Amino acid sequence: MAQTAHPLMPSHDAITPCPTIDGHAAEIVRPVLVELLGPRIALRFEFWDGSAVSPPETVATVRISSPDAIRRLLWMPNEVGFCRAYVAGDLDIDGDIFDVVTALRDAKPAKPVSAMKVLPALVSASRRLGARRRPLPPPAEEARLAGRRHSLRRDSKAVSHHYDVGNAFYRLVLGPTMTYSCARFTDTDSTLEQAQEAKNEMVCRKLGLHEVAGARLLDVGCGWGSLAIHAAVEHGARVVGVTISSAQAELARTRVAEAGVADLVDIRHRDYREVKGETFDAISSIGMSEHVGQAHIDEYFATLRSMLGPHGRLLNHAISSVGGSKLGRTSFVSRYVFPDGELVDVGEVVLAMERAGFEVRDVESLREHYARTLRAWVANLEANWDEAAAAASEARAKIWRLYMAGSAIGFEDGGIGIHQVLGVIADSTGGAAMPLTRRGWH
Repeated sequence: MAQTAHPLMPSHDAITPCPTIDGHAAEIVRPVLVELLGPRIALRFEFWDGSAVSPPETVATVRISSPDAIRRLLWMPNEVGFCRAYVAGDLDIDGDIFDVVTALRDAKPAKPVSAMKVLPALVSASRRLGARRRPLPPPAEEARLAGRRHSLRRDSKAVSHHYDVGNAFYRLVLGPTMTYSCARFTDTDSTLEQAQEAKNEMVCRKLGLHEVAGARLLDVGCGWGSLAIHAAVEHGARVVGVTISSAQAELARTRVAEAGVADLVDIRHRDYREVKGETFDAISSIGMSEHVGQAHIDEYFATLRSMLGPHGRLLNHAISSVGGSKLGRTSFVSRYVFPDGELVDVGEVVLAMERAGFEVRDVESLREHYARTLRAWVANLEANWDEAAAAASEARAKIWRLYMAGSAIGFEDGGIGIHQVLGVIADSTGGAAMPLTRRGWH
């Protein structure tokens, strides 16, 4: 049987399409690309000396501007090494970021990739390129946390790494609602702003804020105050919002005052564990429990349960992963975006809420809505690229574009999900004061 030409090798078969490989760097690095990405990756790789590896069908170009990219991979032959090179500017992407992420997702190496298997090709390439030297320092944007995982101090550092990158940057990405969580698109032509308002209203209605005059709401991880403001303006709720991001707390207070609800909304720069001796009618936890972790999820819900009386409701809105997913040290998201972040299986969330004393009344997936939300955020970032890079940094803008595009693809293909889980505290007779149907929520 005639052999088909390797798609990343020069071919002498005029019938079989093959990539063009020319010049020094491309020929040296090609074996590394095959080990890492397989023979049929739909990306063109251009190198600092003008050479290129170009498969017959490509969707975008990866420009490698320095042998330092190979040097970084030599010392970290995984996702982190690639992303360090990207963040540091040793390589860049020319083309649609979603096409690039999809191509990387669909890459099919001939054998399972491991550091030990790819290392020989990396050692050989780095030696021939003069890049086999001591490791380069990681980019400044990489998280460096110390102390006990999920302690008050370490959690504060982790949250600060993600959120304290500049309110101006987030305003450009998130838009005027400054809502950093999944929107809810009620129809095909909803704008991002309309969808975020729809999500806030759905949360308020699930929590029954429209049913109780002056209901008292605790918004855990309140962000820049969007839900708190909506609850106060639309339902007259009295809201305590807590965040351990100083930048969020500062702007949230300003937005509360501008909305004219400073008498109803109290924004505190505080950890939820430091809220003592207060009782609420409802608690919202929107995009918060991902920072808590599987090992502490029972403690989290027990703490929130202690702040609710009979008929009190909790809405937990969180990204989920089947079987759970702790972001390891070889994860780009853990190193650059959500240090110490964990995705908890929605089934475990339901069980943990039940163990804490909640009766779970509703579970809803918003997976497709988050994919659309993220695509809108990427569009905002790219439309305001120069201003966003000036507000944070070019490296930070690149991190957020890659992270949001990768997350959008993950929601679209079902690799990750997002669920709202609504729980209530029944009274001693089993009464829960819940509506009989979902009609009032939608």
